[in-house]
Amino acid sequence: MVVKFILTFLVVYMVLSVFYKFYLQFSDGSKFYPDYITHLVAKQSEALLDALGYRAQVLPHPDEPSMKLLVNGKYLARVIEGCNAISVIVLFVSFIAAFSARFKTTFIYMLAGSVLIYTVNLARIVLLTLGLYHYPEQEHLLHTVVFPAIIYGMVFLLWVVWVNRFSKISR
Repeated sequence: MVVKFILTFLVVYMVLSVFYKFYLQFSDGSKFYPDYITHLVAKQSEALLDALGYRAQVLPHPDEPSMKLLVNGKYLARVIEGCNAISVIVLFVSFIAAFSARFKTTFIYMLAGSVLIYTVNLARIVLLTLGLYHYPEQEHLLHTVVFPAIIYGMVFLLWVVWVNRFSKISR
């Protein structure tokens, strides 16, 4: 059982990671800078900040593959490829596949969990940006402790729910 879990996890993780690496390589030079998903996350973060009453703007960073996030004209954050949640989704999906249940249940949980991770990641970026805007002295705590805990904590909870409620192991 343990060997099957490890092998399944590693195979799915490697396959998805290779596909993601190819996606990033083929995104180079596209009209969406630095890549489509990172660009989309930056634009959606901008829209959410605007909806909350802040004047947000995202601009391509001139010196690195990222998007600069400004609030009320103040440069606060960069949205880099690592901020788009895809690597976290790959990790999540690999774990769920390793503890798979029936195909339909597994697929729906992977899809719903991935959408939830993406959505929470957007909220996380917006909250981090607002935290940096209002409490710039807390940058280290917010960026290195609080906000990684949000995304990885949620993934961990999704894994616990999966193992205890849906996977073959829970039966």
